[in-house]
Amino acid sequence: MNDQSEPNMHFPVSWEEIHRNSKALAWRLLKLAEWKGIVAVTRGGMVPACIVARELDLKNIETFCISSYDHKDQRNATIIKKPDNIGDGAGWIIIDDLVDSGNTFKIAREHFPAAHYACVYAKPDGAETTDTYITEVSQSTWIHFPWDLEAQYSAPIADQK
Repeated sequence: MNDQSEPNMHFPVSWEEIHRNSKALAWRLLKLAEWKGIVAVTRGGMVPACIVARELDLKNIETFCISSYDHKDQRNATIIKKPDNIGDGAGWIIIDDLVDSGNTFKIAREHFPAAHYACVYAKPDGAETTDTYITEVSQSTWIHFPWDLEAQYSAPIADQK
């Protein structure tokens, strides 16, 4: 998926930024429907889902546990647990932090075709699999979420050539 002519870019996201962007996602979702609840795609979708649930005053929160990443690479997705009480997903928002290739949302749509799919960040290869997102980033960008980071030295961009 990474165009070999593009260098990998690193985009660290702060807690404040993920909160602000998740709240912006809630603003967009508020205008679309009366929602029954939220399904957080674990683990990345849990923080945005919590913020959106608060902002939309939704108390019904489920999880869809799909494993498709480790800290460096994307791999084949494995379903660990899926909600069993949301039917085809009508009236539900399925939230993840990021859509990259779109594989996670494609799998989720097989189970919940009527749900609304939302994420904070979208890459071009997966953007068509989401219904609502806030920010598009290039396919070669690796987003570093605050729950995956520790404060430490970071080399200047010019030194990373």
